[in-house]
Amino acid sequence: MAKKIIIIGSGFGGLSASLRLKFKGYDVTLVEKHSDLGGRARVFKKGNFTFDGGPTVITAPYLFEELFSLFNKKISDYTEIVPLDLWYRFVFSDGQTFDYSGNEKSMEKEINKFGSQDFKGYKDLVKFTEKIFNKGFTDLSDKPFNNFTFMIKQIPSLLKLKSYKSVYSLVSNYISNEKLRRVFSMHPLLVGGNPFSTTSIYTLILFLEKKWGIHYSMGGTGNVVKALEKLMKEENIEIIKDAEVTEIISSDNKVKGVKINNSKVISCDYIICNSDPPNVYKNLIKSKDNYNFLFKQKMKRMDYSMGLFVYYFGSKKQYKDVAHHTIYFGNSYEKHLNKIFEKKILSEDISYYLHRPSATDPNMAPSGQDAFYVLVPVPNNLSNINWSEKGNEFKNLILDKMDKSVLPGIKENVVSDFYLTPDYFENDLATLHGSGFSIQPKFSQSAYFRFHNQSEVFKNLYFVGAGTHPGAGMPGVLSSAKVLDKLF
Repeated sequence: MAKKIIIIGSGFGGLSASLRLKFKGYDVTLVEKHSDLGGRARVFKKGNFTFDGGPTVITAPYLFEELFSLFNKKISDYTEIVPLDLWYRFVFSDGQTFDYSGNEKSMEKEINKFGSQDFKGYKDLVKFTEKIFNKGFTDLSDKPFNNFTFMIKQIPSLLKLKSYKSVYSLVSNYISNEKLRRVFSMHPLLVGGNPFSTTSIYTLILFLEKKWGIHYSMGGTGNVVKALEKLMKEENIEIIKDAEVTEIISSDNKVKGVKINNSKVISCDYIICNSDPPNVYKNLIKSKDNYNFLFKQKMKRMDYSMGLFVYYFGSKKQYKDVAHHTIYFGNSYEKHLNKIFEKKILSEDISYYLHRPSATDPNMAPSGQDAFYVLVPVPNNLSNINWSEKGNEFKNLILDKMDKSVLPGIKENVVSDFYLTPDYFENDLATLHGSGFSIQPKFSQSAYFRFHNQSEVFKNLYFVGAGTHPGAGMPGVLSSAKVLDKLF
C-alpha cells in the first residue's frame, strides 16, 4: 500500500510537490484553506477585471513544463505561456527611463543613455553572474542542505564567487552610474531581500533572466494554477479545499497527521508544508518539546522580508504606452530601503512595481480599459503599523504618485479597486509578521542556514516554498519541490 502524504498549502511549491510525489507513487492529498488554489498566486475578480494576486514574472518556464512531462503531457495543451520582448521599463523620479530586455543592441543603446563607460561593465557583470548562476542555480538549487558538512564543502566556491558581498556592492564593482546600479541590483526585491544586505549569490537572477527570458501566461498566472489543478485531478491527486490546517499533530520526533478546521483529523506518513516555516513551527506545532537550544536560537535570530502593500485597480482609460512590467524608483534608494527593512517605518518617497497585464492580454480588462496592480514594499508587521487606519491614506499616496508619473490622470479613471496589506499576508497566507516572502535571503539565512527542506526537528516533516531552500520567486519555490526528489 502506498505511503500517505499530506501537502499543506497550494502555492506553486505545494502544487509541484504534489505532482512530483504522485509520480513517485505516493498517495497524495493536498489541503488548502481557501476555496481556490494558488496561495500567493491566487486570482481576484472585481467588476469585469481579472487580477493575478501575486507572482506575475515567469522565468525558467521549463520548471513548469517538467511537471507535465512527468506524465507524458504538454503544458501547451493546458495553457499558453508567451515570451515578452520588453522585460521591465524602469522609470526614475526625474522622468528618465530604461528599457530592460534580452536584446544586447537595445541594452547597449539604453545603457549609453546614462554613460557609455558602463556597457562594458554590464557585459562583464553578466559574465560573472553566469558563474554564480552555474553554481547557485544549476548545481545547488535542487540539492538539499540538511547536512552541515555539505554546506562546508560549498564555501570555497561561494567565497570565490564573492558571496560575502551584497548584491548592490557586487553590481557597483562593474557599474558606475547610480541609476544603472539600481537597475541591476533590484532583483533581490523580487524575492524579499534588501539589495544592500542580500548575498550576491542572488545576482544569479540577472543571468537566469538572460538565459530563459521573461514570460507571461495568457489569461494571467492564475491560468498556470488552473492548468496544474487540472493535471492533478487527471492524475487522481486528492484536493481538499476550504480546509485550514489548525494543528500538525506530533509525537516524539515524528508528525502523525493534521487537524483541519479545529476538528477533523487526517493521519499520514509524511507532511509537506508549502506554508511559512516559522509560522508552522510557532503556531501549528503545539508541543515544542523537540525544539533544542540551537533550533530555538535559529527561530529567534531570523530576519524577515519586507511586507507588501498591493493595490489592484481597473482603469476606464487605456494607457497604451505603459509597459507590461514597470518599476518606478523614488528619489532615494538605500535610505528608503533602510527605512523599510531596518527602521520599519513608512516613507512617502515610495518605489513601486506596476503590473499591466492588459498590455499583453487585453482579455484581463473590458475592451478599451486596463487592469493594473501596483506593489509597494513596506515594513512587515513588526512595525506595528495599523493598516486599518493607514491603508486608505497609503493607497491615496500611491495614486497621487502614479498620477504625477507613469499614469497621468489615473485618479479620475479608477473604476474598480481594492488593496491588500501585510495583514493579509499574516492572516490569510499565514506568514509570520506579515512578511511578503518569509525570511530574508541573506547569506546567514541561505542554503543550510534557511529552514531545511527536511525538518531539523521532525524526521517526516518537509518544507517547500519561499522560506526553505533555495528561496522565494517562482524558480525558487518550484526548485524546492525538486529537492524532494533527492529526499524521497
